[in-house]
Amino acid sequence: MKKTGKDDFVSGFVPNHNHGSVDYTSVEGGHVHQCLDVTSPPIPTEDGSHIHYIGGYVLYEDGHTHYYRAYSGPVIPVGNGVHVHYYDFYTSGDAGHRHRVTDVDKPALGTK
Repeated sequence: MKKTGKDDFVSGFVPNHNHGSVDYTSVEGGHVHQCLDVTSPPIPTEDGSHIHYIGGYVLYEDGHTHYYRAYSGPVIPVGNGVHVHYYDFYTSGDAGHRHRVTDVDKPALGTK
């Protein structure tokens, strides 16, 4: 069986995949945190698309950390048979503040 790579066109839904990302939070209290994520496998939606769950902790910075739990947006096809997801969420409130995280994750195979 031929292996499918990141540059191969894959039409439709790919059931067993996840996404990774490396992001930074908004600046609050004069500092940022880094987020290193790997999503859950896809969670099908009623419209035939899917979303992903992410959760974790930001890297320890400025003497504290934050946690977060969020779901991505639906599939955004970006060409060549791959897609990304947009997300926009806030971390927990710790040390008197919280941070916003907005970005897209790394591409994965599939268009739905």
